[in-house]
Amino acid sequence: MHPVGVVGAGTMGAGIAQVAALAGHEVRLHDTRDDAANGAVDAVLHRLARAVDTGRLLADEAEDAAARLRAVRTVDDLAGCGLVIEAVVEDLAVKQALFAALEAICGPDTILATNTSSLSIDAIADGLRHPGRVAGMHFFNPAPVLPLVEVVSGTSTDPAVTDLLAETATAWGKTPVRAASTPGFIVNRVARPFYAEAFRMLSAGTVDAATADAMFRESGGFRMGPFELADLIGHDVNLAVGRSVWTAFGHDPRFEPSTLQAQLVAAGRLGRKTGRGIYVTDEPRPEPSTAAPVPPRDDAWAGDGPRDQTAAGAVHWQVGTADVRLRPSDGRTAAQLTGGGPATVVVADLALDYAGATRIGVAAPEHAPREHVDAVVGYLQGLGYAVTVLPDTPGLLVARTVAMLAAFAADAVDAGVASAADVDIAMRLGVNYPLGPYAWGAELGWDWVAGVLDALAADDDPRRYRVSPGLRARATVTEPVDELEGEP
Repeated sequence: MHPVGVVGAGTMGAGIAQVAALAGHEVRLHDTRDDAANGAVDAVLHRLARAVDTGRLLADEAEDAAARLRAVRTVDDLAGCGLVIEAVVEDLAVKQALFAALEAICGPDTILATNTSSLSIDAIADGLRHPGRVAGMHFFNPAPVLPLVEVVSGTSTDPAVTDLLAETATAWGKTPVRAASTPGFIVNRVARPFYAEAFRMLSAGTVDAATADAMFRESGGFRMGPFELADLIGHDVNLAVGRSVWTAFGHDPRFEPSTLQAQLVAAGRLGRKTGRGIYVTDEPRPEPSTAAPVPPRDDAWAGDGPRDQTAAGAVHWQVGTADVRLRPSDGRTAAQLTGGGPATVVVADLALDYAGATRIGVAAPEHAPREHVDAVVGYLQGLGYAVTVLPDTPGLLVARTVAMLAAFAADAVDAGVASAADVDIAMRLGVNYPLGPYAWGAELGWDWVAGVLDALAADDDPRRYRVSPGLRARATVTEPVDELEGEP
């Protein structure tokens, strides 16, 4: 195996070096900071020892990997490496200078890879004599744990280079996806609405953070809600990525970062690393808003519940009274669906799987009779759900966010960033989404996705929620269908 060079001995660089050493490569780790590379090697050795102690790694494997890893003092020591991966600061000028130095030192067959999460591969390779050997190899933190690697091609990148990087990532136990060098690549582009929509609703006072996080976990099926995840990542990091993508897209309103998140960063509330972000680390997490228990009304409800249903379009709550109807959200508000009556329509937020969800969010028209809302709450509680009563806004919370994620996924595919399969793999493995957003959009129906965005555009910002031509073409129904027609 050819030696692998890693430049940058921070958390990411050290993690990449650990992965390569465990895969059997001699690894040379370099950093311009005094003793940074030596400290990173020591940290890797400590992690390997812990893996042995916990039974996740054999002692011989750890010893062999440790013997293959060493710190080197200068960039010149990377001569002879078959692959060099940089993981230095996200500064274009710094990366360009480094790659120019590497090109002068390394042989013509050496692949030069960047771990950048946001910078253009073409810009990094600009000025090199052989830009075809430069590509992105974007790992996710922590690199030894997370399986995803985005293999990114610039316009000048030799396809054989990205083929070899994908093969290398697979040999290292990772799952590679192919991406074109566009702002945010796959994950950091498609994921923006997950944070932005939640912050937008929090800023408007529509929902509190604890309730939003509970809805995404317990109804949407996400491992973490947007606010607790942003606290974990760090609001400074999350905001910087968001601003980078927004700027790269010419301040497109679809990508506009949250002013509230910017205020958190300005106040030093960066999340767990500072002890305070959306939440205070050493204080109990606030409880989500949950409706008080309501005695079920046997005379008000009849028919089967939705727990044997999965997709929103397949759910049919059968109501035994003409006074109240419960239906999944299609983007329109309960007030719009109720119209002039005669029945009150209550809207349920989207769930990944109504059979597995433990919480359902519902909304009723503002002036709906209290007994109608209670009837819905009692019915759903009788089916075993915790119920959160939400304000009557277009798309509620989970539905609007999933619609935006699906739209962003479709736009990335249409722009040639990646295949639909790679987009979904990237979002499942890179940020632990419960379902790939492209597949989710297809399952819900592209007409449903377009309908939710149309409702948001009419109520809020037509530029932010505009439906792209590609998404519109996918939709088999461009006008919402009133499913209430023909109901008893």
